Amino acid sequence: MSDTNTYGLAADFENPLVLIKAAEKCRDQGFKSWDVLTPFPVHGLDDAMGLKRSKVPYFTFIGGSIGFCIGLFIVWYMNAYDYPLIVGGKPLFSPVFPFPVMYELTILLAALSTIAGMFILNGLPRHYHPVMKAKNFGGTTDDTLRITIEAADPLYDSEKTRAFLQEIGGTNIQELED
Repeated sequence: MSDTNTYGLAADFENPLVLIKAAEKCRDQGFKSWDVLTPFPVHGLDDAMGLKRSKVPYFTFIGGSIGFCIGLFIVWYMNAYDYPLIVGGKPLFSPVFPFPVMYELTILLAALSTIAGMFILNGLPRHYHPVMKAKNFGGTTDDTLRITIEAADPLYDSEKTRAFLQEIGGTNIQELED
C-alpha cells in the first residue's frame, strides 16, 4: 500500500490492441482494483478485463413486466370493475383490446428501469473522481487510452506497479492524488 494521498497510477497506451493485451496482463497479474478509460468502445475489452455480464437487463425485464401488469390491471379495473359497460355484446375484459396500453407501459417502464439500473449499478451521479486530476484527463474523451491501478489494490506497490505498467507498454505513467 502507498501513502493515503495516492489514489493510484495511470498509464496511457498507444492503440486498442496494445490496450487489450495490457488489460489481459493486468487481469492475469491478479489486480482487482483497476479500470480502463477509453473514449470509444473497444471490442473485446470486457473479456480482456475479466468482467462479468451486466445486471442491467434484469432491471429492464422487471420494469417491463411491471409495466405490462400495471397496464393489464388498469384496463381490467376501469372496464370490469370501476365502470362496467357492455358495448356491442363484447366482454367486460379481454386481453386483446388493452394491448396498446399494456405495450406502451411495458416499453415505458422497461426504458425507465434500464436507466435507473444503469445509474444504480454505476454509482451515478458521481461528480468527482480522483482520475479527473490526471494530466490530459480530457484526452480520455478524445483519443487517450488509459489504465488506472488503484492504491487500494492488495498487489499495489508504487515502484513495482510503475515497472509493471512500463513493461506492458504503458507510457506517460503518472501518480494520481486522492
